[in-house]
Amino acid sequence: MKKRRRKLKKLPFLILIVIVLYGGYLITAKSIKQTAETRLANYLPEIKDELEKNELDADEFAPVLLAIMDQESHGKGSDPMQSSESAGLARNEIGDPAESIKQGVYHFSEMYKYGEANDVDLETIIQSYNMGPGYIDFIVNSDTNHSEETAKSYSELMVEKSPDLYTCNNDKLNFRYPYCYGDYSYAGKVTAKIDAMNKLVRQHL
Repeated sequence: MKKRRRKLKKLPFLILIVIVLYGGYLITAKSIKQTAETRLANYLPEIKDELEKNELDADEFAPVLLAIMDQESHGKGSDPMQSSESAGLARNEIGDPAESIKQGVYHFSEMYKYGEANDVDLETIIQSYNMGPGYIDFIVNSDTNHSEETAKSYSELMVEKSPDLYTCNNDKLNFRYPYCYGDYSYAGKVTAKIDAMNKLVRQHL
């Protein structure tokens, strides 16, 4: 009986530890989220300015560009839009966030205008931020809309053209493998963030 009582006495203490640890996790997660939102919000004026320069409605597309930035970098680093490659440079070669935003918004605006001219859906345009204008051509020629399956098909086509270039570093555990050109799930990830980015934009009007 004594041993059982000792175990019963320990139980509330263990529950208390679990509650404290879980509470600490929630506080840390909230802090990380707030920090990421602050980083993104700090870039909002520059994003809006670049959108206007590229003749796109800043209020309409700022949440989309913030969602893209969040997916690319969570607002971290010197190339938060991960736009170096769209400028023909090596990955992360842009070393100035302002230049990254300028190039990233320009790249998006070019994909948007090209997509609009070819009457494709917004998800195709967002996916083309990751895969380039060839993806828009692929969708048009396939007479379909964007889906993860169409993105996989385009990625597979590009891998077949350059198998030594797009290898996922030969890591078969990479979620993209064997679709190693771009990220076939990119548009879905970005669009899932847009509602949250809309709220963020409204908070900073």
